Amino acid sequence: MKQTLQLKLGQQLTMTPQLQQAIRLLQLSTLDLQQEIQEALDSNPMLEISEEGAEAPNTDDPKDANTLSENVSEEHNPANESASEQSNTETSSSESEFNHEERSTEEQTPEDWNDSIPDDLPVDTSWDEVYQSAPSSGTGSGSESDDNDFESRRAVTQSLQDHLMWQLNLTPMSDNDRIIAIAIIDAVMPNGMLSSSIEEIYSGLVDTEGELELDEVVAVQHRVQQFDPIGVASQNLSECLLVQLNQLPATTPRLEAAKLIVRNYLPLLGSRDYKQLMRRAKLKENELKDVIELVQSLNPRPGDAIDSSETEYLVPDVYVSKRNDRWMVELNPDIAPKIRINSEYASMVKRADTSSDNTFLRDNLQEARWFLKSLQSRNETLLKVSSCIVEKQRGFLDFGPEAMKPLVLHDVAETVGMHESTISRVTTQKFMHTPQGIFELKYFFSSHVATDSGGECSSTAIRAIIKKLVAAENVKKPLSDSKITTVLADQGIKVARRTIAKYRESLSIPPSNERKRLV
Repeated sequence: MKQTLQLKLGQQLTMTPQLQQAIRLLQLSTLDLQQEIQEALDSNPMLEISEEGAEAPNTDDPKDANTLSENVSEEHNPANESASEQSNTETSSSESEFNHEERSTEEQTPEDWNDSIPDDLPVDTSWDEVYQSAPSSGTGSGSESDDNDFESRRAVTQSLQDHLMWQLNLTPMSDNDRIIAIAIIDAVMPNGMLSSSIEEIYSGLVDTEGELELDEVVAVQHRVQQFDPIGVASQNLSECLLVQLNQLPATTPRLEAAKLIVRNYLPLLGSRDYKQLMRRAKLKENELKDVIELVQSLNPRPGDAIDSSETEYLVPDVYVSKRNDRWMVELNPDIAPKIRINSEYASMVKRADTSSDNTFLRDNLQEARWFLKSLQSRNETLLKVSSCIVEKQRGFLDFGPEAMKPLVLHDVAETVGMHESTISRVTTQKFMHTPQGIFELKYFFSSHVATDSGGECSSTAIRAIIKKLVAAENVKKPLSDSKITTVLADQGIKVARRTIAKYRESLSIPPSNERKRLV
């Protein structure tokens, strides 16, 4: 083969470090963004938190990113038809304001330190390849972060086994019975039931402890079942419910009938075969109704009462409220601290100075400027997308889920003039506070189903209609999936029965045979 040299021209899309950072900040959730900002504050001396009431220097964002807001008119506005052009104009004006404020800060510095800072990093590079950032401490030093971390540092999580062991230590027992009780508690699952039968626990104890009677293990199990929560350490549902029924006063109405049904006819009760249940238990309909109410008052999963999981909170990124017949969209001012560039440190950057100290300050200054610009871009993008969603889903905000309109990422991308991947990033793990509740931005996107009139109906609206129909149905004759399909067809919505079943399961609504009630 002959080796030759060829000259080839072509275009290739590359991502600059600034774009990589902007994309990464855009897809972060609120908690992750707070952590990212804290790490930037710890590692970059050029950044500082803007105190309340203090005048921020001009190097900060042109608009306060935490107080950005937009109005969405309730009436038809011709300007909405050119939303993409308007968003581009706003972005250009924001960038010009940003550059103007940067120049103002440069005029305040004794030397023109900005001339030696490049506008862009070379493509296909990372921050670490150009800048040497100080190692992050990982913890905030401010009192505000300490207050926010109050619950996580003082929360005490206790498992079900810990709760039972605490009661066991307060219960007088022989050493042999205590060993048996520990073995039983170790076999308790998070829902309160035993993962092994009493015979299996007995066999394991015999292998390790020697001579032991099965009756001793059963007796200790009965003592453990009296611990809080009542009914824990049971082998099956029937045994668990019987333990709870035995704790009720003898004067409780229908107590004996409830014990009979739980002991012998629990499968019939679970399948809601009320006719056969009344015949076998020799009960009338009103008597069976009282028994069912008594059984339903019991806890089939006693272990769930001891919840060892930590409480999770949702912090909305956007607030939506109606003022003077206009929908107002505002960013949450508390999701991130207000940061700015330290003007004193920035003034220390000297022109044409190649010393290590000056290089360190210049690199951190450029990194701080890009970080602030990326935060501004994130907030502006989030506000534009949220405003577009509110504009298209005003029916949902006024009337609820049944008025939800079909919406896909492509619709919003065309309106705001962005790519669908950007819309997907900005709507992931971002939450909107509305008069209807707090929802993830992804909630407002749904597929559509054709109607007889030639229009479209959102899948979210269909789920809301199904939920409303089930809530208003006759409990003695609940609506089947086929019946719901017929009801929707009468309203002009064409949905297959299997689609109704899928939507019903997504709403955690049981099938019609499990929804049947006597009352």
